[in-house]
This record gives sequence, structure tokens and C-alpha cells, in this order.
Amino acid sequence: MNDVEIANAEDSRSVMRLLGINARDAAAELACTSNEKKSAALREAANAIRDSVGEILAANETDITTAKTGDVTEAFIDRLFLNKERVEAMALGFEDVASLPDPVGEVIGDWTRPNGLRITRVRVPLGVIGVIYESRPNVTADAGGLCIKSGNAAILRGGSESYCSSEAIAKCLVHGLKKADLPEFSVQLVPTRDRAAVGEMLKMTEHIDVIIPRGGRSLTERVADESRIPVFKHLDGNCHVYVDRSADPSKAVAITVNAKMRRTGICGAAESLLVHKDVALTILPQVIEGLVAAGCEIRGDAPTQEVDTRVLPANEQDWGTEYLGPIISVRVVESLEQAIVHVERFGSNHTDSIVTEDDAAASEFFRRVDSGIVLHNASTQFADGGEFGMGAEIGISTGKLHARGPVGVEQLTSYKYLVRGQGQVRP
Repeated sequence: MNDVEIANAEDSRSVMRLLGINARDAAAELACTSNEKKSAALREAANAIRDSVGEILAANETDITTAKTGDVTEAFIDRLFLNKERVEAMALGFEDVASLPDPVGEVIGDWTRPNGLRITRVRVPLGVIGVIYESRPNVTADAGGLCIKSGNAAILRGGSESYCSSEAIAKCLVHGLKKADLPEFSVQLVPTRDRAAVGEMLKMTEHIDVIIPRGGRSLTERVADESRIPVFKHLDGNCHVYVDRSADPSKAVAITVNAKMRRTGICGAAESLLVHKDVALTILPQVIEGLVAAGCEIRGDAPTQEVDTRVLPANEQDWGTEYLGPIISVRVVESLEQAIVHVERFGSNHTDSIVTEDDAAASEFFRRVDSGIVLHNASTQFADGGEFGMGAEIGISTGKLHARGPVGVEQLTSYKYLVRGQGQVRP
């Protein structure tokens, strides 16, 4: 390591330590803050977002111009891109989260023991949450807003490609905090593009209680491998749609095309389509036609290629690939059982959907598909905290400990036990 690298590492360490100290102090105050003040901060942030739409879009244009000088995909640009509608969605997200019940202090268990002790389990904030994400500037708004509502301080490390956009959005959050007389360090954006800051963040056990990565597999695996802090994992979104033998044709076409093509670069986009052999010659041609008309490339097994000459051959790697673009792999399966086995082998425990009019088949799919989100007759693109009524989400957790599926305000809390007695002593 040369002198410049050493100096940069030391600088990053100092910067991150200061952020951690500030966040820990802010978290202590937020944990005891009323719902009214937290909600007021979010509504003020929403107003600031709307007042700053020009500044945010100008910052985003700077990010996009810079990104296009590199080797990036259209899906990447779509994740980075903001327009007035997407900025307004952030403001609405703040207002939606503000209107949610306060999770802090919620009683989630209450019982009395034979000795008279009354035990109550109540929700409490996690403390300081570190969020590391890549090209999505809207994560700055979602993560900051959810952390405020749940009484947590946030340290946000956005990707260098979205730095200007995230900075403009974070300013709106800080404005809201100040207007509500809450500590401005409740939400802090890491003020450097230096990649060493991520490494420092993953070691800050004194200052950060949980790390949430939001990005591709390489980011998530690095965080999981290097972090000394508990991690909410968000791995690939290798999502499936399975069209069962009793599927309604119109539902199959509409759901599959939406699941794949509404937004191809999000984690809830379907990457694989499984079709029961009994409808391979009836429903599958209609689905293929819908996908091709929407601009999707189709890679299929031999039976799928026999249905339509526009289908390219799929290889083993395709079944496990998160394309994040207008490509889908298609396989004809012998049965519901084979579809479930395929999902188990190649899926990422994110989101999977069955299209069927057979309630017994849907129940079996629900029971056996081990994903955070499992749907019946609905698009995988509903894998979103906002669509679940959570106002927003930090990400979709594909792990099983503490949080699973969309991570909203409730998932950003833990709990503690309050025990009330009348002088009892243990014999």
C-alpha cells in the first residue's frame, strides 16, 4: 500500500467514525421521539422533495451523464434514472410512511405468570442501521424515511454512480428533520465516493447495529463475507412464474408479460417462466407472442423452441441467471412437482408466482415454495413494500433470520420485555 492509499484509508476511517458517533447519539434521541414528531419530519421532507424537484433532476442528469461514459446497460440506467413522476413517488412514499402506525412501543405480547408477574413484549428500534446500495437513488428516500419512522438512525452509503442524486435527496430528509426539531444526524449520507468507506462501515460494530445491502450479488456477497455486523441479506431476484395446467390463458399472458416487462431491471422482475406440458401448445404460444411483442428475448428448452421458431436455445446457466433486462428463460415441465423442484434448485428465495385456477395446486405451491414472497394469480412485480401497504421498503430480505420479504418499519424493530411485579422474589 502506498502513502496515498494509507492516507485515504485513514481519512475514510476518521470520516466513518464521526458518522458513527453522530448516528449513535441521534439514535438515542429518536428511540424516545413521539410519533407526531417523526411523522412531521417525513411530511416536511415530502414538501422539500417537491420544492427541490428541479435540483434533484439536475443532479440525476449529472449522474446519468457520468454513468453513460462507462460500460453500463439500459437496465442500469433505468434504475438510476429519475423523472418528475419518480420524484413525486418519493414524496408520496414519505407521506405514506408518515401515516403508518408507530411501530415503536407496540405491544406484541402480554401475559401474567402464576406468581403475579406481568410480562409485556414491546417493539423497540434496532438502533443505527447502515444501508449500502448501488444505482438506485430512491433507496436514499426509502431507507431514510423508514428509519426515521421506526426510530432508527441511518448511515447511507449509496453507489458512486448515484452520488449527486442521493445527496440532493438526503438534503431534503435533513431539512425535514430540522423542521421537526429532530437531530439532523438521524440520516447521514457517507460524504465520499471512496470505496474504502464500505470496508470501514462493515467493521463499525460499536456504532452500527445492522447492515442492509441493496444491490447485485457481488455487493451482497461482499457485505456478507466481510461484515462484522449482522446483515439482512438481499440476494438475486431470480423470480419465477409457473403457468399450471389449469391456468386461465388471459391471466397467464397478462401476468407473465407484466412480471417480466413492466420494469426489467428490478429485483421482482420474473427471470424464468415454467409452463405445464398440458398447456404448452395452447397457452404457451400466446405467452410467447405477448413477450415478443413487448420486446423480450426468449431462451427456451427444446419443447419451447418447437412452439415458436423465435425462441433461442437455453443452456443450464440460463435457469439461474438474473438478467435484469428484457430476456427470459422458459421451460416446459411435466408437473407441478417438477416446477417446484426447478424453483427450489434455481430460485433465489425471493419471489415466485403460480398461475392456476386450481386452488389445491396453489395451496401446494404456497406450502412448498420456500421464498420470501409467494403469489397466486398475480405478477411478481408486486414484490414491493409500497404495494404491501408498508409505505416503502429498504429491500427484500431473502434470509430467514429476523426479517424476510419486504423490509419496512416493523422489520426495522426488535423487542424488549417489560416485567411488572409487586415485590416478588424468586424462591
